[in-house]
Amino acid sequence: MTRDEFNAFCKSLPHTSHVVQWGGADVWKVGGTVDGKTVTKVFAIAGWTKTDTLGITFKTSEIGYEVLKDQPGLRPAPYLASRGMKWIQHFDEPGLDDDDLKSHIKSSHRIVSKGLSKKMQRELNLHQK
Repeated sequence: MTRDEFNAFCKSLPHTSHVVQWGGADVWKVGGTVDGKTVTKVFAIAGWTKTDTLGITFKTSEIGYEVLKDQPGLRPAPYLASRGMKWIQHFDEPGLDDDDLKSHIKSSHRIVSKGLSKKMQRELNLHQK
C-alpha cells in the first residue's frame, strides 16, 4: 500500500480527520465536535520505517494483537506497545497484503471510535444499529 492509497482509504472512513505530525507521519483520527467540544482519537499512522515498506500502525483487539505481533513484517508498535497499548506496526515484507491491511485499519477505526463518549457516538451516528 502506498502512502496515497493509505490516506485515501483512511479518508473514506466516517468522521475522520488528518494531520501531519511526529516527524512527518500521516496521522488519522476519528471523532468530531459535539456541543462545541471537539474530541478526536488516533486510529492509524503511516510513516516511521527505515525500509522501503511504508510503516503503517493501527490499534487491534487483544486477540488480534496476540495473533499479529510475531508475524513476519509486523511487530508491536514502537512507543505505543511498550506502554501496554495494543497497537501493531506493519513495517516490512511480507507483512499484510493490502486487503488485510485495510481490514485491520477499518477495525482500528471501529475500536477507537467506540472509545468516544456515547453522546458523541450518537451525534456522529457511529455504531448505531
